[in-house]
Amino acid sequence: MNRLPKPLSFEWDRGNIGKNLKKHKVTNKKAEEIFFNRPLKIFPDQKHSQKEKRFIVLGITNESRKLAIVFTIRDQKIRIISARDQNKNESSRYAKK
Repeated sequence: MNRLPKPLSFEWDRGNIGKNLKKHKVTNKKAEEIFFNRPLKIFPDQKHSQKEKRFIVLGITNESRKLAIVFTIRDQKIRIISARDQNKNESSRYAKK
């Protein structure tokens, strides 16, 4: 992925509104926050891109919580599919320059 849409805006559907908070204790606001902080590392999610292109982004919240987020882009808006803490492998990948 070369770049994120500008201006950054997000789309949440009813099914996703509380899902990440319930499953992973990540609020929508915290999930959106990492897109504005650096470093931000984006990778294609080829395993889950059969119907539409999906991406995995590794980033950090304002409080330094490292998150892994799966998202797609629809109508120039970021649609977050899932948000959770980075696992050990993702954390190592995020730390690399």
